Amino acid sequence: MDTFRLTREIRKKAYELGFDDVGFSKAGPLDPEAFRLEQWLRQGKHGEMSWMERNFDKRIDPRKLVPGARTVVSVIAGYRFDENRAYDLETTRPKIAKYALGRDYHKVFRSRLKKLFAYTEQITDELQGRVFSDSAPVMDKAWAVRSGLGWMGKNGNLIHRKLGSWFLIGEMIINKDCIPDHPVTEHCGRCTDCLNACPTQAIPEPFVIDSRKCISYLTIEWKEKMPQEYHEALGPWMFGCDICQDVCPWNRKTENGHLTDLQPRHAVTHPDKPWSTITEEEFHTLFEGSAVRRTSYHQFVEKAQITERNLQQIHSSS
Repeated sequence: MDTFRLTREIRKKAYELGFDDVGFSKAGPLDPEAFRLEQWLRQGKHGEMSWMERNFDKRIDPRKLVPGARTVVSVIAGYRFDENRAYDLETTRPKIAKYALGRDYHKVFRSRLKKLFAYTEQITDELQGRVFSDSAPVMDKAWAVRSGLGWMGKNGNLIHRKLGSWFLIGEMIINKDCIPDHPVTEHCGRCTDCLNACPTQAIPEPFVIDSRKCISYLTIEWKEKMPQEYHEALGPWMFGCDICQDVCPWNRKTENGHLTDLQPRHAVTHPDKPWSTITEEEFHTLFEGSAVRRTSYHQFVEKAQITERNLQQIHSSS
């Protein structure tokens, strides 16, 4: 099959599988991105996420991760739905980042990417490759940028013209040539809304994130007891944080995603009791197959207690 037709068929199948957009880029070293990542790691801005230091050579060159790699196929799926918009208006309960309100995106992406790979295997000879859903040292955002799916926002999130930054990314890396897409231009201009809105100053300058101060990091990756100095700054956020995305002008009017598995679960957006009072059994049942399971029950309850106190103080003083 010729390169043009292979590219067209993979793109068509990706849309059929429910992905909102797909882009292609030539597999090779990520030289500028590698330099920025190395500097960021040296400054310790990754905090306790030591896994980001490992497999550096593979992280910056997919050909070392997938021998013979020729093309990186990047796919994205939006997780913004009407239910999210209603959830945003809720001000009495602790909040969970929107991407984690539905089924675990790792599982949602992986099952569909496997189908995309199987289809590609059917239409071309001697296919080799792998699929990824935030499951290996792949620089998702860098490849999505190169594939023309969006530009890097000042808050470190990729921005798509139709989906804003409300989407997730996956890849299929293969040993076949496809027609690469062209990167798009950046459209943040002089806007600094995301930097100004961050309550912990985790975005010290455009395009630089200090994970050690980021609420998402503190509520998900940080495994120790929450430092007292950050209790108030968490506000209502007990798992993840959407503040820097909520204020982004590109996120004000976005299209809904198409993968229904990513839609918010009603039991999560409308719990029938305070989060701090759920039992361990209820936690495991409610968040079965959810990204929230990345944290432990005890860590979840600790964050729930902190954010419930924050909300009580907010409402008592208003």
